[in-house]
Amino acid sequence: MIIPVYNERDTIAETIRRVRASPVDKEIIVVDDASTDETPSVLEPLAAQDLKTIRQPVNQGKGAAIRRALQEASGDIILIQDADLEYDPADYPKLIGPIESGEADVVYGTRAPEFRGMRFPHRIFNWVAARLTNLLYQAGITDEATCYKVFRADVLGQIPLTCRRFEFCPEVTAKVRKRGIRIHEVPVSYQARSIGAGKKIRWWDGVEALWALLKYRFTD
Repeated sequence: MIIPVYNERDTIAETIRRVRASPVDKEIIVVDDASTDETPSVLEPLAAQDLKTIRQPVNQGKGAAIRRALQEASGDIILIQDADLEYDPADYPKLIGPIESGEADVVYGTRAPEFRGMRFPHRIFNWVAARLTNLLYQAGITDEATCYKVFRADVLGQIPLTCRRFEFCPEVTAKVRKRGIRIHEVPVSYQARSIGAGKKIRWWDGVEALWALLKYRFTD
């Protein structure tokens, strides 16, 4: 499980507790993206055999943190977990199940149609992102921007990623589909948090994500 984290002092410990409690075998790789709050001091006592922490020297973004973690990952399955408690690690068994059974190589956890607690502009963005993805890549999915993206490690390892920020999602989706890999969806629990509560994605990240979907349709 890869957990990119930036300034999540209030949620990172509970996120890790829930990840550890999920009933699947796991290694946990946390990449602290040069947090400026107390996140590093919260993480320090949580280190153990099942948890490796990496601290980026400067803030580079979620995509860069994920790419850094991939250099250390040794498991057969890669799962992306946010540190903000919007997603529930109790969903891990059904997320990795289709990969373990050989039914899928890539699984996305869909929040559709409820998108529980999500503000209307964010709902509109998710609707547009999914439909643009389906138009450009014939993906047949309902939630492109979900955090819960799960991959067979050998499949993800063959995909060259250059993302630095939130464009990890559209880049990996585009490159998965351009290689003809089907994306299998399973419904997951979700409870959105507000910007006031620490949500970091902003409107320009949405613009960048949509641009990435368009760009990768025609480039590698």
